[in-house]
Amino acid sequence: MDPLLSDVLFGIFAVILGTAATLGLYWLLDRLVHLFPAKLQDRIKSLGFLLPAATLLILVLVLPLINTVVWSFMDDKVKTFVGFDNYIALFTSPDFLNILFNNLLWVLIVPAVTVALGIMFANLGNQVGPTREKIFKSLIFMPMTISFVSASTIWGYLYVNPAAGRPKIGLLSALVEFFGGTPLNWMQIDTGRLNTFLLMAVIVWLQVGYSMVIISAGIKAVPEETIEAARIDGANGLQVFFRIIVPQISATIMSVFVTVLILVMKVFDIVLAMTGGNFNTNVLAFEYYKQFFVDSNLGPASAVVTILLILIAPLMWLQIRTVRHQESLR
Repeated sequence: MDPLLSDVLFGIFAVILGTAATLGLYWLLDRLVHLFPAKLQDRIKSLGFLLPAATLLILVLVLPLINTVVWSFMDDKVKTFVGFDNYIALFTSPDFLNILFNNLLWVLIVPAVTVALGIMFANLGNQVGPTREKIFKSLIFMPMTISFVSASTIWGYLYVNPAAGRPKIGLLSALVEFFGGTPLNWMQIDTGRLNTFLLMAVIVWLQVGYSMVIISAGIKAVPEETIEAARIDGANGLQVFFRIIVPQISATIMSVFVTVLILVMKVFDIVLAMTGGNFNTNVLAFEYYKQFFVDSNLGPASAVVTILLILIAPLMWLQIRTVRHQESLR
């Protein structure tokens, strides 16, 4: 039997078995809980409420995670143990190193630009009247309601450069032509990684509304007394914002930054829809998809996703730490 099919069947069987075991354990606990001392009954009931979530977490997350890590040390068909060969092959491949560099560019640019624009729009939105603020923020937030594939289609029309004789619908090409330039196939220009930066614009457009809303809420929560005190001391608008407001919302900014950063590390839909990973735009998540589903290289694909997991894990820890810090300040 094909290893992938057997794993799917095993997963289905594990879910059914886990559900049945959970229900059976609930029935047993319900019958036995009254036999324990009163002090322990509440703890046992609390554990009973946690049991479904813990079971689901183990079946859906922990077991597949362990299985993926094991597969990363096996060959293409996950039949033979090959040790670290998959990792050595990846890190000695110029193509994979190029993929890592692409991911690095996404990580360095997208979160910073998204948060910076979010801060700017949040501050501008808070300066206008309530009615204008609602309209302004709704327009900025609206792209958040669009899926990544839909956004990629919209921006694909913006970047397209139709062949001669076909209707000219590419806005970017039209602007270049208007100013005397020569329209190009923008998604195929990998010189200076221009096409990668154009892909980044899509996710910035999608996420800046989320950044604005969260940061705007943080700004409004800043005590007015601190702002008035700064103004009395002679601080101008920029000084008040950067020296009084920003330090007090730093935890909120960090939370938004890390959230966008984790999203960017897993970017896949935009690359798939707009370039298919071609023209020097490939990233880790798309490489996993290509290795696993297109080329059926199960071992190398598992190694790619394991590397992605290792890179994301510290960010998740940082996100949890940031959230806990925010809770401690309330």
